[in-house]
Amino acid sequence: MIRYDWEIYKPHRDLAMNKVSNQKLYDGTLQALHNLGGSATIREIHDEVVASLGLTEEEIALPHGPRPNSPTDIKYRLGWVRTWLKRYGLLENSSRGIWSLTAEGRGKTEVDRKEVDRVVSDQIKQEKESEAKSDDSIDDTEARFGIEESFSDESWREQLLTVLTAMDTSAFERLCQRLLRESGFTQVEVTGRSGDGGIDGVGVLRLAGFLSIRVLFQCKRYKGSIGAGIIRDFRGAMVGRSDKGLIVSTGNFTPAAQREATRDGAPEIDLVDGEQLIDKLKELSLGVETEEVIVERVTVDPDFFHNI
Repeated sequence: MIRYDWEIYKPHRDLAMNKVSNQKLYDGTLQALHNLGGSATIREIHDEVVASLGLTEEEIALPHGPRPNSPTDIKYRLGWVRTWLKRYGLLENSSRGIWSLTAEGRGKTEVDRKEVDRVVSDQIKQEKESEAKSDDSIDDTEARFGIEESFSDESWREQLLTVLTAMDTSAFERLCQRLLRESGFTQVEVTGRSGDGGIDGVGVLRLAGFLSIRVLFQCKRYKGSIGAGIIRDFRGAMVGRSDKGLIVSTGNFTPAAQREATRDGAPEIDLVDGEQLIDKLKELSLGVETEEVIVERVTVDPDFFHNI
């Protein structure tokens, strides 16, 4: 796992930000989607962009801020870029997290960063002015921070990640056990013990009612990046016991770890990082409740009282 002291690491992050300008991220995101056929997952876009920029593993793993659960800097900035390009009309995203080029976006592989920033900044300014002029009965501060902030995507995801990383090791293993069961695995057992090569449990996945696959899994309650060494060690522990492995983590996996997990000639190991884990917990409603929030809007009609 890679850990950083904020005071030591911050200059390295600033250097990396200077190397990768926002202009490069705008153009890199558009080009990545063109290369990937017009649509892609967030991870596919991320991997395509960092590969095209030739970033080192250390630069990719640099966190955005001092908090232990901060996303990597490149992941944070790419998320911001996707949002701005969506507002600009070049990207759109589905409820399943797939990003794609719009009709206008299919005709562009690069943009003028300053133009995008100007247009989107004007949009945001107009939205704020419109909110200020609205005759809402809900206090503006409450509406913006009591409702929007409480239910914002980043707010609940960050809260959930904090809860997950604070869990006791055995509790996190039980959570992974429950997650696998809810996902269709049977005979799921937590067997983690010292000297077992990092294997925390085993489960059986039945496909199409015919094929049964024995899967060994490992639970990594990490706050940073998992490297290729952990993948190799886990694979070594799998030898003679199963040809299929799964690592579930609250952290993320370095590009080297991802390559090692799918290396030719070796048993493949599936990787579930913190973002995927959070999405799955939400999908299965495990510790996460999703509800539609309807805000009541009340308007007084003075004419009614005058003319009664």
